[in-house]
Amino acid sequence: MGPLRVAVIGGGPGGLYAAALLKRLDPRRDITVWERNAPDDTFGFGVVLSDETLGGIEHADPVVHAALQAEFVRWDDIDVVHRGTRHTSGGHGFAALGRRRLLEILHERCRQLGVNLRFRSPAPPAADLARDHDLVVAADGVRSATREAHADAFRPRVEEHRCRYIWLAADFAFDAFRFETAETEHGVMQLHGYPYTGGDSTVIVEMREEVWRAAGFDALDASESVERCAKIFTEALGGRALRSNNSAWTAFRTVVNEKWSHGNIVLVGDSAHTAHFSIGSGTKLAVEDALALAACLQEQPTTADALAAYEEERRPVVASTQRAARASLEWFENIGLYLDQPARQFAFNLLTRSRRVTHDNLRLRDPRFTEAVERDFGCPPGTPPMFTPLSLRDLTLRNRVVVSPMDMYSARAGVPGDFHLVHLGARALGGAGLVMTEMVCVSPEGRITPGCGGLYTTEQAAAWRRITDFAHTQAPGTAVGVQLGHSGRKGSTKLMWEGIDEPLAEGNWPLVAASPLPYKPGSQTPRELTRGELADVREQFTSAALRAADAGFDLLELHCAHGYLLSGFLSPLSNQRTDAYGGPLANRLRFPLEVFDAVRDVWPGDRPMTVRISATDWADGGTDANDAVEIARAFAAHGADAIDVSTGQVVADEKPAYGRSYQVPFADRIRNETGIPVISVGAISSWDDVNSLILAGRTDLCALARPHLYDPHWTLHAAAEQGYTGPGVAWPKPYEAGSRPPQTGRLDAPKPRLTLGG
Repeated sequence: MGPLRVAVIGGGPGGLYAAALLKRLDPRRDITVWERNAPDDTFGFGVVLSDETLGGIEHADPVVHAALQAEFVRWDDIDVVHRGTRHTSGGHGFAALGRRRLLEILHERCRQLGVNLRFRSPAPPAADLARDHDLVVAADGVRSATREAHADAFRPRVEEHRCRYIWLAADFAFDAFRFETAETEHGVMQLHGYPYTGGDSTVIVEMREEVWRAAGFDALDASESVERCAKIFTEALGGRALRSNNSAWTAFRTVVNEKWSHGNIVLVGDSAHTAHFSIGSGTKLAVEDALALAACLQEQPTTADALAAYEEERRPVVASTQRAARASLEWFENIGLYLDQPARQFAFNLLTRSRRVTHDNLRLRDPRFTEAVERDFGCPPGTPPMFTPLSLRDLTLRNRVVVSPMDMYSARAGVPGDFHLVHLGARALGGAGLVMTEMVCVSPEGRITPGCGGLYTTEQAAAWRRITDFAHTQAPGTAVGVQLGHSGRKGSTKLMWEGIDEPLAEGNWPLVAASPLPYKPGSQTPRELTRGELADVREQFTSAALRAADAGFDLLELHCAHGYLLSGFLSPLSNQRTDAYGGPLANRLRFPLEVFDAVRDVWPGDRPMTVRISATDWADGGTDANDAVEIARAFAAHGADAIDVSTGQVVADEKPAYGRSYQVPFADRIRNETGIPVISVGAISSWDDVNSLILAGRTDLCALARPHLYDPHWTLHAAAEQGYTGPGVAWPKPYEAGSRPPQTGRLDAPKPRLTLGG
C-alpha cells in the first residue's frame, strides 16, 4: 500500500514534484507541503532542464510535461568570449524556463491532484512530523534544517568553495548560453548567462573570494553590486542594466550526506546533495530524486525498503554528477591558468571542463568547431589529438599514450625474465608511444618486494637489454622508458597478491628512509639515512642510470612519488629531519634534486628525463597542490623534461578523492602554471578522455595502467575505433588483419524509469 500520510518540507521543485507524483500514484494519500515563503517568492531566475530529465517527466506525468513544453525557451549554441574573441559551438540542446513559472506549474498540478499547499508556513520539526506521518520528505534546501537537526543520522559534509557569485537577470534574451571573462585590475571575473524567456536572461557573475574583496564588492550594497556588475560586463549585456531579486553574494556549498534517510524521513534535492550551478544540475537532480523516490515507493513492499532502494539507485548517479560539478567548479576557480590559451582552445577547454562533454561527442555536436580546434593544435587532417607526436629532447614520441609503470613482482633476484619480455613486449606491440617499466630498484635494499626488478648488476642490465631490443626491433617507433627508484620505508614487503604493504614473514632486509618512521602500524621501522649513506644512495642511482643507458632505454624517469625513498624526503609527513635535508620545502627537495642532478650528469644528454611526483598526500599536513607546483618547478629548473603527476600512497591513512581522471587536475595546474610538460595519470580509461585532455591543453601525455592490463593493444584498438591509419600508430605486420573492429550486436536502450498512464 505504501505511505498514506505524507509531509513535504519545502516547496521548491523537488518537494512539489515529489508531492504531485505521490498523490498521482495513489489519490488516497493525504499529502501536505509546507513552504515558509509566499507562492510567488523565488530566488534566482531561470532553470535549465536536460532532455533526459524531461523524458522522465513526460513518462511520469504528461500533464506537467505538456505545461513545461509550452513555456520552454530552447537553444543549441554556447558562446565563449575570451579577450574579445567569440567562438560558438552548436548542437548542445538546452531548454529553460523561469523558476517562478516552473513553481506555478507545479503549484497548479498539486492543487489539481488535491495536495494541501501551506505557504508562509514554516514546517514543524521533521521529528514531530515523523510521529504522525508515514513519510516525511525533506526538500528544505542547501541549508536544510532537517539535515542539521538529524546530523548524527545523515552525517553530512558541507564544503564551502573559493568563489563568490550572485544571481541576477537581464531584460533581454541571450541567443546562446554565454560564458565571458573580464580581466580586471583586481583579477578575473566571469559571467554565465542564458535565456529563460523570450525577453529575459539569467546572469550569474562569479569570481574568486580574493578578487571579490579586492574589487570592493564586500563593501557594496545590493544595488551597487548590481550596477557594478553591469558596468564590468557592459559589452556582453549590450549596455543594458541588470536586476536583482533579493540577490546576494554567496559562496557555493557542496553538500554530501553519508545517509539520505533516517527512519521515515528522507532527503531529496539540495538537502541531500548539491552540484555546482555551472553544469546546471540543481533542479534536474531534485526532479530526478522525486521521480526515483516515487517509483521506489510504488515498487517496494515497505517504506523502509523503498527508501533504501531510492538511495541505492540515486547515490551513484548523484556521485557522478557531483564529480563532474566539482571538476567544473574547480575549472572556474582556476580560470586564470587558462587565460593565455588561444581563444578557440580556451573555448574547447571550457566546454570539456566537467568531462561530461568530450572531444568525441563535441565532434558529433559541432564537427566544424572541433576540427578548427584540432587544426589550431596542429593535428594533421584526420588525426585525433592522441596521435599527434611530441618531442622531448631528441626523442620524438609518435603518439601521446604512455603505458604507465606497473609493478609486476615477477623478477628473480632483480632479473626480469620471460614474463617481463612478454608483458612489456606485448604493450610495445600494442601501439603506445612510450612503454614504461615498473619501478626498477637501484639496490637489493631498495626493493619493495623480493619480486621487484633491479639495475644493480650486469646480469639485470643484460636482461633489460633483451627487452628493449625486442621492442625496438619488433615495434619500431615505440620508445621504452625505465623508472628508477628506491623503496625507502615501504620495502621488504610481501608480493602484492600476498598482502600489499605487509612485511615479509621471513627474509626481511633492513630499511632506510628520510626519518625513522614506519609506513603503517606493524611495518618495519627504517633507519634514518646519514649524510654518508645519502652519498651511497646517490651513487646507487647513478650506477643504475649508467646500466639503463647501456641497456638501451630511451627515457629515464626518477621515481619521487608514492612514499618511496625520494618521495619520503619531499613529504613533511615522512620527513622530520632537523638537518639541511628536512624542514622547509627547499630543504626537503635537496636530496631528491641531488639525486636528479647526479643521474642527469650520467644519463645521455640527448635522452629525456622525467620525474614522477605525488602532487598531494591526501592527508592533513602533507604535500598539497601548492607544494606540487613548487616541486615541479624545482625539477624543471634542474633539467627535467616533463613531470609525471601522480598522487598519494605516501601515508597509509590517506583519504583520496577517487573518480574518473581524478589526478588530472594536479597535472593540469602544474602544466598551466609553470609551462612544464606533464604526464597525467589516474583513472584515464578511454581514448576519448585522452583526446579531450590533450586538445584542451590540460596535459601533454596520458599514462594508462589498468586499461593496458585489460587490453595490451589498447592504443591500436583506439586507432581502429576512430578510423585512424596514420603514422601515429603502426599495426605489426602479423596483426594487420585485426586492424578493423569486429562487428557487435545491438544494444537496446533502457526503458523509462517511471511510466504512468495519461
